[in-house]
Amino acid sequence: MLDLGAGSGRLTAELARVAARVVAVELDPHWAGRLRRRWENVEVVLGDAASLALPREPFRVVANLPFARTNAILRHLLDDPRVPLARADLIVEWGVAMKRALPWPSTFNDVVWGAWYSAAVTRRLPRSAFEPAPSVDAGVLVFERRACPLVPVELAELYRRFVAAGFRRRANARDLDAYAWAELFRRRGGRAASGARPARGARRPRPRRGGS
Repeated sequence: MLDLGAGSGRLTAELARVAARVVAVELDPHWAGRLRRRWENVEVVLGDAASLALPREPFRVVANLPFARTNAILRHLLDDPRVPLARADLIVEWGVAMKRALPWPSTFNDVVWGAWYSAAVTRRLPRSAFEPAPSVDAGVLVFERRACPLVPVELAELYRRFVAAGFRRRANARDLDAYAWAELFRRRGGRAASGARPARGARRPRPRRGGS
């Protein structure tokens, strides 16, 4: 379990109670020093969460991200689908949480990350829940690795270039969600380049009838 931006250790303490092993990453030497030797099952790493060497085996992240470093840390975790991240539960600014979880209007990063991860907001946290209180509310943003990826991992770089070109050239680029981009990539021969076939479980979920 990784705790990125551990700070004073409030979240680290909760994780230490339920996880067999926690790696708490903190950039500030003062806070990192105060965290050391407080828990037997917690390893404290002094460093930047946006450039930390990530585990080679499947791992989870539970973290209250530094708001100013959110995008850099997200890119470090999600840009390369070969990184064996299984799930990330992240406290981020409310606006960021909503932007990343909503399928429309899409952004380049959301489309690319969405090929391998689903995103959802599971909770809103008022600014009064933090000490010191930030200037905005926060939300819990959850990324979870798809059991059936929309695009094969081995085509990640090709897909990234395809989406980047599409965002430059297509007037309706932001109208297409991750499923639509993956399907467009497949139709343009993306999967054929590797000989892979579409995963049956990777189809867009269909809305249920008779329900809200």
